[in-house]
Amino acid sequence: MRDHTKLRAFQLADEVAILIYKSTQNFPKEEIYGLTSQIRRAAVSVASNIVEGCTRESQAEYLRYLEIAYGSLKELDYQWSLASRLGYLNESSLEHHSIIEEAKKVLYSLIKSVHLSK
Repeated sequence: MRDHTKLRAFQLADEVAILIYKSTQNFPKEEIYGLTSQIRRAAVSVASNIVEGCTRESQAEYLRYLEIAYGSLKELDYQWSLASRLGYLNESSLEHHSIIEEAKKVLYSLIKSVHLSK
């Protein structure tokens, strides 16, 4: 079994989830079951799928969960962009986008690495 805590992709995903929760606290109350919930679920899904993938024995299953995590990260990227365009984000929250971008690069590199080692 792999140790997810040693993966940079997991560390970044965990950091993103925490930042997302903090940044969405001030979203409009009418968005609590809409965009706020969607953004939070996508952020948690990234880290959760990396963790679950690390428990899988086969490389194929591990890769599948990493790819699901990447899909959630791309979903989060869009939702964050939408929240920005709707004016829901303050200046410091907008800076979190660079962490999302870094997380995408690192996770994509991990996926490529696992894919090549199959």
